[in-house]
Amino acid sequence: MDITLSHNTITDEQNRRIADAVSSERGRLINFIRRRVTDASEAEDILQDVLYEFVAAYRLPEPIEQVGAWLFRVARNRIIDRFRKKREEQLPGSSGEDDQGNWLDEMLPSADAGPEAGYARGVLLDELAAALEELPMEQRAVFIAHELDGRSFRELAAESGVGVNTLLARKRYAVLHLRTRLQLLYEEAGLAY
Repeated sequence: MDITLSHNTITDEQNRRIADAVSSERGRLINFIRRRVTDASEAEDILQDVLYEFVAAYRLPEPIEQVGAWLFRVARNRIIDRFRKKREEQLPGSSGEDDQGNWLDEMLPSADAGPEAGYARGVLLDELAAALEELPMEQRAVFIAHELDGRSFRELAAESGVGVNTLLARKRYAVLHLRTRLQLLYEEAGLAY
């Protein structure tokens, strides 16, 4: 009976810590996700996945040292997974309207290329997020919608009323800014650019 009581106390304490961590980080975490995922329901799904994984990981014998950093790292990984899945679902050569190609896929090292490449990828993604914040809203929106959400320029043009050529130009300027902004960091990481 003493063992059961002790186990329940630990579980109650874990539950309280989990609830405290979730309530203190949830707002920042959903904002982080929403800046990268424009669809609100997908962003909420990612948030729920991250929180579910957090609860499961928190109950493991090894404690999570920096909860906030852990949550953001897992969220970033879920966003990347979502991006990869969308890329795989697209038909090859489906639009033919993008002269930029898969710029982000080409720019980032593969997460499967080992721990150093995975680390470099994470650093570059963090810098990419900061560089995206520097862009004018129109350029950032087109870049995210096309490159991260996998939406076609025709679809964006129909939705916004802005011409395809204007959207292409906005993405081009975004890519040029991002390349310039990330080039030094990319070279410091020792990656081919």
